[in-house]
Amino acid sequence: MAKKNNKYQLTLEQVSVKDESLKQEQPVSFEFENHDEIFQIINKVEEKQLFDNKSDAKEFAVGLKLFSEVMLRNRKHPLFEEFSPAFAKFMKKLKSS
Repeated sequence: MAKKNNKYQLTLEQVSVKDESLKQEQPVSFEFENHDEIFQIINKVEEKQLFDNKSDAKEFAVGLKLFSEVMLRNRKHPLFEEFSPAFAKFMKKLKSS
């Protein structure tokens, strides 16, 4: 039986831009699945107080989970070949802090 994943929707909208010629009028929105409960991950990262800014903790947690899930699904891709061992070491260090 296949393991069920959590399903999320992310919407990214520009609030302001430093160069008006690069303004994106429409938000980018997409759905994705993740084996972890991302809201719990955000809470755990915030509790660890790794960063002075709580917003940094949220950005880090969401970015890390998006990146790591794509990497897991594409683990045999040559792009991740050299990076995977370092990432595994990084994750162990993060989980132990």
